[in-house]
Amino acid sequence: MPHPPILRFDAPELRKLRSGKVREVFDLGDRLLFVASDRISAFDVIMDDGVPDKGRVLNQISLFWFNRLREIVPHHFLTADLGEIGRRRPELVGRSMIVRKTKPLPVECVVRGYLAGSGWKEYRKSRSVCGLPLPEGLQESSELPTPIFTPSTKAEVGHDENISFETAAKILGAAKAEKIRDLSLAIYAAARDFARARGILIADTKFEFGELPDGTLLLIDEALTPDSSRFWPVDHYAPGRGQPSFDKQFLRDYLESLDWNKQPPPPPLPAEVIGKTREKYLDVYRRLVGKDLA
Repeated sequence: MPHPPILRFDAPELRKLRSGKVREVFDLGDRLLFVASDRISAFDVIMDDGVPDKGRVLNQISLFWFNRLREIVPHHFLTADLGEIGRRRPELVGRSMIVRKTKPLPVECVVRGYLAGSGWKEYRKSRSVCGLPLPEGLQESSELPTPIFTPSTKAEVGHDENISFETAAKILGAAKAEKIRDLSLAIYAAARDFARARGILIADTKFEFGELPDGTLLLIDEALTPDSSRFWPVDHYAPGRGQPSFDKQFLRDYLESLDWNKQPPPPPLPAEVIGKTREKYLDVYRRLVGKDLA
């Protein structure tokens, strides 16, 4: 049976720093508590209905990748043992992690291995993606000759905006921009090869990095989840068209069928749409981690 969805979490004994589209962040002094809710958004609008277990899937997939990628990149994850917080608030167990505090970099790191989404739209116009020239003759969903790094700004509200690497270097400094580019491409390559063996193509994904006072860069936020990545099933892949996916594209497709202007308030979600969306999240968890969600 699905757990009842948690859309918001407040605790008077914890100081909340912010609520994102999905995560609640609390200040624990020298550390932070990340809680992944079951909220889901589409077209930058948070739905009134949640998807049961979605936050647990996101949290535990991130933990899986943090552990697997630790030889490639240091990360902010410290523990999933909530101690006294978990004993007082058992609903947080499985959907929360305690992490190191960092200064988040003001640039998101997007890596694209396939031509999809906004990248495909730009390629059709200019044979480039985020200003990077690409060969002629690529189709929608084509695998790129080599993965490309296409940074973006970070927007608290609305869409992130693609920027050039040169712009990222002006924001961060050349050395730091080169470092996060190289780390992002290395993380993507390792994850891509692992996921492909588990029946998943990672078309694109985004990473965030934070900086410690000594200048060390850590992978932060989430890692290679269905919310931060475009996941396609290997056995249905065929370039020249859009691909079925494990992310919330199913929800977007449903919303596109409605007479809705993509502005708040959102329409209510039928139980069938919620259930199928939940199953897609659980499916990618099973494939990647190799077991059912506990």
